[in-house]
Amino acid sequence: MRVARTDPTAGAPRQARLRGVRPELWAAFAALAAGAVLCVIGWYGVSGERFAERQLPYLASCTVPGAALIVAGTVLLTHGRSTLAAARVEELYGLLVATEPTAPLAPRSPQTMATSDELLMVPGGTLWHRADCPLVADKPEAVPADATILARGDLGPCPICEPPTDAAPER
Repeated sequence: MRVARTDPTAGAPRQARLRGVRPELWAAFAALAAGAVLCVIGWYGVSGERFAERQLPYLASCTVPGAALIVAGTVLLTHGRSTLAAARVEELYGLLVATEPTAPLAPRSPQTMATSDELLMVPGGTLWHRADCPLVADKPEAVPADATILARGDLGPCPICEPPTDAAPER
């Protein structure tokens, strides 16, 4: 939204697409409102008549068309919202496939990110890490890995820092 306010050309296709959807939504709301008004008028007319034969004109001229307008408004509203959702999905898909990386991604280096021999774990966690692993670095809740927990196999090695699987924590 903020981009469209500062740069008038940035959001032009999106605004044009959204303007095409809005008349359906306005028509839906108008049909719903008119249908509700007709149903209220029909109810008021029917409630003032004692005999069924005098109530039928109100049903035929107000209540039935009002109900039809409510149904039509609901259909238009559903269609308008699905069209708006489809437009948003198209825009997101366009943003996703429009930009291609200029250079191919470099293959991941075979060296690990962390090289420390000290092993840490986070209480309640499922992995054990090297001390300089980016996932536990500078975290006060990280504690030295317990040898009994590692021996039981409750914790797995971190896929980021790749600690040795046969190492025992230093105490």
